[in-house]
Amino acid sequence: MTKTRRNLLLGAMGAGALGLAIRSRGASPAPGGGHYEVTHTDEEWRKLLSSDQYAVLRQEGTERAFSSPLNHEKRPGVFSCVGCALPLFSSQTKFDSGTGWPSFWAAMKGAVDEHRDSTLGMERVALNCHRCGGHLGHVFDDGPPPTHLRYCINGLALSFSPQAT
Repeated sequence: MTKTRRNLLLGAMGAGALGLAIRSRGASPAPGGGHYEVTHTDEEWRKLLSSDQYAVLRQEGTERAFSSPLNHEKRPGVFSCVGCALPLFSSQTKFDSGTGWPSFWAAMKGAVDEHRDSTLGMERVALNCHRCGGHLGHVFDDGPPPTHLRYCINGLALSFSPQAT
């Protein structure tokens, strides 16, 4: 059987009760390094976020597959960074990838930063919030048209605001 990035990731992160996988990087300037518009001390981030949100956004953790209620969110609206409220993804770009994490085929313009991630024995592109540097997830090239991208995002990194009707 051929091992694809998706199979490796699902096998490593999605099977059983792994909970959050955390790649600890210590205190939290921001996972991607760099300077951000919204900054807090490590202590402030811990007060602003739940422990699970902190593990994902500030320590580059990954939530257990199929654990986020946002994976099933189908209403029109906007998905924003839970750390700083920057709008990241429109519900119009959301799709069911079958991977267990909220997935999108495009991010909002200028909302996410990308950096190389070679953890778990594979090369991936990690995503961070452009405003606060919080870790969001990864982007892969196996998504649907029109972009053929799959932004695979931790639900714990997102808040959802339904569109007013």
